[in-house]
Amino acid sequence: MTDVTGAPADVLHTLFHSDQGGHEQVVLCQDRASGLKAVIAIHSTALGPALGGTRFYPYRTEAEAVADALNLARGMSYKNAMAGLDHGGGKAVIIGDPEKIKTEELLLAYGRFVASLGGRYVTACDVGTYVADMDVVARECRWTTGRSPEQGGAGDSSVLTAFGVYQGMRASAHHLWGDPSLRDRTVGIAGVGKVGHHLVEHLLNEGAEVVITDVREEAVRRITERHPDVRAVADTETLIRVEGLDIYAPCALGGALNDDSVPVLTAKIVCGAANNQLAHPGVEKDLADRGILYAPDYVVNAGGVIQVADELHGFDFERCKAKATKIYDTTLAIFARANQDGIPPAAAADRIAEQRMQEASSARGRGR
Repeated sequence: MTDVTGAPADVLHTLFHSDQGGHEQVVLCQDRASGLKAVIAIHSTALGPALGGTRFYPYRTEAEAVADALNLARGMSYKNAMAGLDHGGGKAVIIGDPEKIKTEELLLAYGRFVASLGGRYVTACDVGTYVADMDVVARECRWTTGRSPEQGGAGDSSVLTAFGVYQGMRASAHHLWGDPSLRDRTVGIAGVGKVGHHLVEHLLNEGAEVVITDVREEAVRRITERHPDVRAVADTETLIRVEGLDIYAPCALGGALNDDSVPVLTAKIVCGAANNQLAHPGVEKDLADRGILYAPDYVVNAGGVIQVADELHGFDFERCKAKATKIYDTTLAIFARANQDGIPPAAAADRIAEQRMQEASSARGRGR
């Protein structure tokens, strides 16, 4: 079913009526000359200009792309709030296979669309986009972060994203086992791409046992050739069933925690870099009922957005790393709030983030 605009009715219902909606603005972008089809979603600017990356992905349908942009933008509002940033949440998706249709002309056209928003949305890298792409986008749009150091940017944000996830793991271990050390713990990582391969290094340096999987054979081979002690398994279905698994780290696309995976998960902690890990509302309770501690994804994977936000003010890596280190304390505070309120950690994180956004909105209203 569609409405009079031709947009799927369920997408419009999500935007205007559901708990997953509440977005301020959604922009549909098309440049026929370059083949660009994109969606820019701004969920909130209560804390400041919306900040979030650009995902380039071959969605099956335009409706799926819109829904993903809405969900990702909402997640960025919560992530930026919990990271203590003066930014709201936004996200963009470009529809198509980046290996086939990504061109300089397409990226420049995309940059013009972002620029047309006048700074309400600040973009950066995400799945399918890289530092070199942001350098191209920045030629048309000054509200672009994640650029190369040669172009005045901070470079690859996956370094601090992985560092923040590592801090979240340490906090989770401290909360559950009374010791933040990951030495001799077995950690399974699903997805060893931009973020996952850095996370492997942190874990090995601390003496953890690491098991990996990835849909791309070359990504797995890059890790195992460098670290022969790292064990690789065929797929995520195998990984989540590994006997003796202490921590599961989803580091690929979202929806990793669902009605099929949670009942068979052997790990006692879930802490990973992927966005939107909970496939639907209620999964967080299923995890809690099984005694599995869930470190909310948008809290522990905030290292990257901390880095790209800092780029807007003159990038300083040590300053960013110090902020990302605080993810450890933030994660512990969420677990404490969850225990205090008798709710899962995901709900506790939402409450804290919503409180900050509400306070900012109220303060802005009083200032008018």
